[in-house]
Amino acid sequence: MTIEPTRMLTGRGVLRVVWLPGSDRLQGNCHCGAVHVADGPVEVWEWLLAHPVGHEPPAAAPEPVLATSGTTS
Repeated sequence: MTIEPTRMLTGRGVLRVVWLPGSDRLQGNCHCGAVHVADGPVEVWEWLLAHPVGHEPPAAAPEPVLATSGTTS
């Protein structure tokens, strides 16, 4: 019995490696859209596992301080 997938996984945790038909090359696809093509699976996976560096959201910036004038009404 073969079970066929009914949907493709998506999201921040999904990394994908696909074979490029007509070649011996593999393409790694990161969830951010970055792509890396390599000759072997080790190189693709090393790139994929190292690539997410920088995917973390930037550190929260401090709230801006509103300037007030020295006059009162």
